[in-house]
Amino acid sequence: MIITIKRHQGMSHEEFKHYQRNIHRPLLMSIPEARKYIRRFVVSYPIAAPDYSGPDYDCVVEAWFDNMADMNALYFSDNFLSEVDPDHENFMDLSNYGRIVADEDLVIQ
Repeated sequence: MIITIKRHQGMSHEEFKHYQRNIHRPLLMSIPEARKYIRRFVVSYPIAAPDYSGPDYDCVVEAWFDNMADMNALYFSDNFLSEVDPDHENFMDLSNYGRIVADEDLVIQ
């Protein structure tokens, strides 16, 4: 799953990164389903890139799973729904994010 995230209105990019790294991410990793089902978890934050336009999002999250059943076991678990999901409103603009469930097509390694 790939998720594009825009920060909560009124929050600086640095506040967003701090919250996402130090509060939300540990919350996610504290539930047993995260350690059981996530195979790879990457968060990419934009950097200054001369000659390129500014970013549309404050980060891109990649969550890798072995299969769709494992992804669903995490995202539809009681722990995720009651503990992790409600925290998104504390740092994310919930009206402005994207999500894609994808199958990777490796071109060059």
